[in-house]
Amino acid sequence: MEYDIIYMKRCIEIASKEIGNTYPNPLVGCVIVHENKIIGEGSHKKYGDKHAEVNAINSVDNKDLLRNSSLYVNLEPCNHFGKTPPCTDLIIKYKIQNIIIGSRDPNSLVEGGGVERLKSKGCNVKYGVLQDECDCLNKRFFTYHKLKRPYIILKWAESKDGFITPIKSQREVFKISGDESLKLSHTWRKEENSILVGVQTIIDDDPKLTTRLVKGKNPIRIVLDPNCRIPINSNIFSKDSETIILSKNENSEISENLRIINFEKMESILNSLYDLKVQSVIIEGGTKTIKNFLDNDLWDSIRVFKGNTDLVKGIKSPGIDFIDFKKTKSGNDSLYILDR
Repeated sequence: MEYDIIYMKRCIEIASKEIGNTYPNPLVGCVIVHENKIIGEGSHKKYGDKHAEVNAINSVDNKDLLRNSSLYVNLEPCNHFGKTPPCTDLIIKYKIQNIIIGSRDPNSLVEGGGVERLKSKGCNVKYGVLQDECDCLNKRFFTYHKLKRPYIILKWAESKDGFITPIKSQREVFKISGDESLKLSHTWRKEENSILVGVQTIIDDDPKLTTRLVKGKNPIRIVLDPNCRIPINSNIFSKDSETIILSKNENSEISENLRIINFEKMESILNSLYDLKVQSVIIEGGTKTIKNFLDNDLWDSIRVFKGNTDLVKGIKSPGIDFIDFKKTKSGNDSLYILDR
């Protein structure tokens, strides 16, 4: 059992390096062990590429060792044809007898089928090793398939005296948090499938909503704009990433990287994002947008940077109690995080 934990932790470690790269697929790492020695390992790198089990098996030089080896993987191997063939077929082909799994796959295309297929071919299958940690690794994937909505992160910065923005001219940039916090925000952006703001944020700040401060894929940009107030010269219309406008207009696709989707209430927003296979969204809007999600109890993680200066006046932050939050430092700012 102690060895199981060690090798499953390694699966989680190598899988987690690909966060943000595998959408809509989950994060998966695989380790192959022979006589208590790792002889092969691999992870899923991006959608459409080989799965972790395939990369791990391919990394083993002496394939004859596989029949007397154990395969560790943090998520149940697939048993269906998608962009790639079933991983269970390759495991069976090489007669790997011992399969140790962290999480069952919640995707209806898998959901126990991989385990049953392996068992039917005489494999010894064990699952549930470090299950909580494995589930947490794929919390976005699990939320999407179990709750039929994206994983929702609420993120904002506020001054020491609780203001989210000062009173300022439109499109005048004002930074409440420091450079380290801004870079961390961009790191979070590259980890998520999409980023959402309200139209007032676009009008006031004209953000790019990209990951320009770090290396990584830009998230899909989503703007909540029910009454079509977004200025036509906004940075949000650049070709850096796909942009989705949630509006009360008819559904339409304006260009290759821009589309308008009709919505009427919060529930329909999440339904639309689910239909678009958006697995996670980081909300970086103003107080009104964030409070819409808070008031509807639609969030999975809250992340707040608190600066060390007072603004005295401006627009108040959502005004939540940080008593249950984990507090750390981010440069000169305080960072408060609460995960459900």
